[in-house]
Amino acid sequence: MDQKMFCYQCQETAGCKGCTVVGVCGKQPDVAAMQDLLVWVTKGISAVTTRLREEGRAVADEVNHLVTENLFTTITNANFDKAAIEKRIEKTLEMKTALWEQLERRDNLPEAAGWTGEPSEFIKKASEAGVLIGQNEDIISLRSLITYGLKGLSAYTRHANVLLQEDREADAFLQRALAATLDDGLSVDDLIHLTLETGKYGVRGMALLDRANTETYGNPEITTVDIGVGSNPGILVSGHDLRDMEMLLEQTQGTGVDVYTHSEMLPAQYYPAFKKYPNFKGNYGNAWWRQKEEFEMFNGPILMTTNCIVPPKDSYKDRLYTTGAAGYPGCTYINGGIGGKKDFSVIIQHAKRCEPPTGIEQGQIVGGFAHAQVLALADKVVDAVKSGKIRKFVVMAGCDGRAKSRIYYTDFAKALPEDTVILTAGCAKYRYNKLNLGDIEGIPRVLDAGQCNDSYSLAVIAMKLQEIFGLDDINDLPIIYNIAWYEQKAVIVLLALLSLGIKNIHLGPTLPAFLSPNVVNVLVEKFGIAGIDSVESDVELFFGEK
Repeated sequence: MDQKMFCYQCQETAGCKGCTVVGVCGKQPDVAAMQDLLVWVTKGISAVTTRLREEGRAVADEVNHLVTENLFTTITNANFDKAAIEKRIEKTLEMKTALWEQLERRDNLPEAAGWTGEPSEFIKKASEAGVLIGQNEDIISLRSLITYGLKGLSAYTRHANVLLQEDREADAFLQRALAATLDDGLSVDDLIHLTLETGKYGVRGMALLDRANTETYGNPEITTVDIGVGSNPGILVSGHDLRDMEMLLEQTQGTGVDVYTHSEMLPAQYYPAFKKYPNFKGNYGNAWWRQKEEFEMFNGPILMTTNCIVPPKDSYKDRLYTTGAAGYPGCTYINGGIGGKKDFSVIIQHAKRCEPPTGIEQGQIVGGFAHAQVLALADKVVDAVKSGKIRKFVVMAGCDGRAKSRIYYTDFAKALPEDTVILTAGCAKYRYNKLNLGDIEGIPRVLDAGQCNDSYSLAVIAMKLQEIFGLDDINDLPIIYNIAWYEQKAVIVLLALLSLGIKNIHLGPTLPAFLSPNVVNVLVEKFGIAGIDSVESDVELFFGEK
């Protein structure tokens, strides 16, 4: 069969090689083509802004925001709306043309910097602008690794931007690194260096977002979250954007409509600022990939604030709303830019016409163990480690997904020795956060730091423990890293951990398809990166016991 597209940016890519007919995520070839072109023209405008900075010119925040939202739009399961993506391409070309006129020197810039094609040329140019540009598989692999890491970084900085936090140095790096992926003069060693630099800025981007979230909404605190339902009609909020959640909660006061979290929005329950809203109910459902069944049962409207969208069933498609970087054709899009207020009245009115949610489970889950909360328990944690009651921490952060092989993470959590504590962030936690794993001296054996956006907390906790125990090497801590990945935010988290010097990370359920054998060898030799095996063999590897 002829190759209609090529995409290998997520863990579930077909055959762990690449989607060539239609995306496993549901992305159609024409949408994939426009996403490829959007990334390419974004690299082009980044080459122009990088040259402008070299010439001593300032680059407006509006341009920085365009670049990050462009990349965010192409993250797995974020936007399936071809028309919306084409509009972003046109806007980028228009802005690039204006910036191009400001350049003093236009020599030695990549083709993407000067390309000004019309919409009628988009399809043809997209066929030339995919990820497999070049002949050397290691160069292609490293360019992909950097680009996907930058997509993850863009997500973090975008969330910080909507909370009016900026890091213009990080924006300048992101654009310089994007432009560098079009530079045929860079060697494998150059790109390896740039990969690690991307990780360094990943730490910086996560710290920016952590500051934006906590200064706006307070530090997450230990919270017991109900997973049942109430008797009022409800709105279900998924994705990651806390500002969208805040605006929706403000606008639903006194309406008789309850608001529930779903998947990666669960950690909104942990922030003090949101607890003042009486209609802020519990968490409904599980990880993103189960939404087809769960959204149908919810009965009311669903707001997708970011990824992760699964192409909806017709039975609830009219109840699915999108905003920000998210989009799906045929679903209502809620407009609103940085610093502005979004009008959610159409969703609220829709909710009033719906039946209350159908309950799918009962009980409670406990979370809110971001770095400030864990460090408040530092003395208790240290005493438990020193007394031998806690032997090791196991970082099981990252993403969940549909693959049956991911049952490994549930079985692994069950098989862990009872003197271990899981540190988690991201939707990977849904594989084990409803298990009854107990506690150690009052410390729950699953400490949920929050979203994948909150993975910074895990790094802060590790660095603080290193300081407390007086260790020269962070790898001497009693911490094991067994991380699940799915999309590009997990890529930037991995690069961030590597930039901090953390080694021997196990990554699963498969290694990324975009890593060539030679690049894998570099990661193995330099950082001890490894995959996963069976639960039994991995428990024996990590703990020396069966």
